[in-house]
Order: sequence, then structure tokens, then C-alpha cells
Amino acid sequence: MKIYIKNMVCNRCKMVVKSSLEKLELHPLNVNLGVVELQEDDISHIKPRLINELKSYGFDLLDDKKSQIIEQIKTSIIDIVQNKNNDINITLSEFLAAQLHTEYSTLSHLFSEVEGITIERYYILQKIEKVKELLMYDELSLSEISDQLNYSSVAYLSNQFKKETGLTPSHFKKLGTLKRKSLEDL
Repeated sequence: MKIYIKNMVCNRCKMVVKSSLEKLELHPLNVNLGVVELQEDDISHIKPRLINELKSYGFDLLDDKKSQIIEQIKTSIIDIVQNKNNDINITLSEFLAAQLHTEYSTLSHLFSEVEGITIERYYILQKIEKVKELLMYDELSLSEISDQLNYSSVAYLSNQFKKETGLTPSHFKKLGTLKRKSLEDL
């Protein structure tokens, strides 16, 4: 059986969720961002305890189909930005439609209705947070960051960054004290 969990955004989250499930004597077969496949077919007998355990770590169990789809969209986008930007040779809309086996227009409408922003806007916000992270590490040039995040040019990255933050990437880097947003807060 598959269960969907909100706010699973990193490998550390996956470890915490797996440990929580095992603590409740459940048997996770696969733990991925936002979704866990369990050996068990029915967890109704333990569901209240599972919900409390997950909440204690800032996670939520998603029951309704809309929430599950929204979380799958978000985790797919986070995964793209954090891990796969240069590995994907198709558009975001094609990628999401293939990942979720649903027409992109349906996904887009649902996401906008529930989240109040477009999928594209959410994707941009994720990319900007990744740019901030990479700028703070100060290990890559702006050109390398642009390449890593699949921007068409440094100028386009800089313009989008300034539009979203009000600062140029170099000014942001000089300030160095601005706090980044956590992924689940976007």
C-alpha cells in the first residue's frame, strides 16, 4: 500500500519517516520524497498513532486525492531543482505529466486552485532558493550556477533573481546574512 506524506523534502526526511514507520512496526518497502510504499495492505488499526508520530516531526499524512497530487507535484519539482536539473531534456510540463500520469492542464488547474500560485511560479521560487543556497556556499560562479540550474543565460538568471528578491545575485552574495526559506515554506 502507498501512503503520501507532506513535507518530505530531503534525504534526511526520508530517514526520519522510515525510522518512524519501523518504530510503529510497519514495514516500508520504498521510501521516496512524499510517498512511501508499505508491505502492509491496511494500516487503519495504527493510523492515529502514525499521524501523531509523523506530526511530531513536522510531517502530515495525506488522505485526500487532491492533496496527494499537489504533494507529488511539489516533491517532483523539488527533486528536479535539487537533484536533476541537467538530467531532464523535456519541459517541466511534459515531465510532470509523465511522472503523475495526468494531463498537465489538469495538474496546473488543480495546483493553482489549491495553492494559489501556478506550477511555473512554484518552480521559479524553488530555483531561486537553490540559487541563494549556491551563492551562500560560494563554491560556484554565477555562470556555473546558471548552467547547473538549466538557465538559458546568466543574464536571465540574474533578471529572474532580481525580480523575485529585489537584489542582484552579487548584492545578495555580499549581504550574506539574508535567510533562505525552507523548502516546505515555499
